[in-house]
Amino acid sequence: MKVEKVLDAKGLSCPMPIVRTKKEMDTLNSGEVLEVHVTDKGALADIPAWANAGGHTVLEHREESDAIKFFIQKG
Repeated sequence: MKVEKVLDAKGLSCPMPIVRTKKEMDTLNSGEVLEVHVTDKGALADIPAWANAGGHTVLEHREESDAIKFFIQKG
């Protein structure tokens, strides 16, 4: 998967991961992918809901030891 940008939102709590993700998504073209790293467990529900509402697609998410990683394709 080709990732255009990586956003490190680790250590931030709600709503900042969503705010930062939206800001980065606004800089991408349709079809491009943003990789987002978060530590806030609330993001497991918040990011997919936000992406769906905005017409974006969460291609994948991984829970790793140091972060949760989301791969979001801009709609």
